[in-house]
Amino acid sequence: MQYAQGRIGRVFAARLEDGEPVYDAIQELAGREDVACALVLLLGGARSATVVTGPRNVTGPIEPRLQSFDDAREMIAVGTLYPSDNGPALHLHAGFGRDDVALIGCPRYALNTYLVAELVVIEIEGLDAARRLDPESGLKLLRFASAQSVDLGPCG
Repeated sequence: MQYAQGRIGRVFAARLEDGEPVYDAIQELAGREDVACALVLLLGGARSATVVTGPRNVTGPIEPRLQSFDDAREMIAVGTLYPSDNGPALHLHAGFGRDDVALIGCPRYALNTYLVAELVVIEIEGLDAARRLDPESGLKLLRFASAQSVDLGPCG
């Protein structure tokens, strides 16, 4: 495990409107307010999304398994926001429900608000962190410029 210490900065609360793209709204707020690192909390309604629900295979190249919906569902989500080469990069995981059907995963594509969603962005100050491309996995992973390392081997 690698880790770094930061501290809580500003806290933003926002309301997303019907049809508003969630990722765009969060990243726009972060850019406008110059928020580099943050914890993101979101709840409300989701009109539609395409959700990564895991890899197709547990070995080999990572190929995402995708599931889409366009039927308005309840939503609760948590994520992090860190700088990347393309500006603020949001990594969000969410649970979506309708009737007795639940879907949990990473809504990477076309996540749009249904009626209203409430957003809280908690800024993290004092971190030198960013999402950088990991050549081995092909994913943009969180990296710390000056991280502490801990060996999480067996107890004893």
